[in-house]
Amino acid sequence: MKVDNAAFAGLVRKNQGMVYSIAWNYLRNHAVAEEVAQEVFLELHRSLDRIESEEHATRFLRKVAAHRSVDEGRRAKHRPRVGIDEIREPGAVSKQKDPMLQEALTRLLASLPDRSRMMVILRYQEEMEPGEIAAALDVPLGTVKSSLHRALAVLRKRIERTWKGVLQ
Repeated sequence: MKVDNAAFAGLVRKNQGMVYSIAWNYLRNHAVAEEVAQEVFLELHRSLDRIESEEHATRFLRKVAAHRSVDEGRRAKHRPRVGIDEIREPGAVSKQKDPMLQEALTRLLASLPDRSRMMVILRYQEEMEPGEIAAALDVPLGTVKSSLHRALAVLRKRIERTWKGVLQ
């Protein structure tokens, strides 16, 4: 696929929300998600000669965004960072409907292993089908299905344990 600057800009516009969403849902830090998204599009630019179609570009971007997000998440474990936009102003009203529930769900999701967490994010945040996830992460479809099943079972068990303690 021959891509000029205008076509590349079009690919960026079309896919920037998806790439950022994958990074943000995994990393939960706006500044780092923006950095990852920039790296992903830089990688796309470097790989333009291998891109065959617009659909191929989208698959490529999903795959690179997922891998870069996991890599950045692993690096971040060794150097915790808080973005300025993550800190609320004193007395600011929360935009979330239930901040405690959102925080609990975020913690539960963060407790999953890296690959399982990415699969859950791609499936339920990005609404990707298991086949698309398998292609994006270079894993067999059966692995995606079983990993999602196990991750949801773990989350269910942890939620039950948490609520059991709260309700008693």
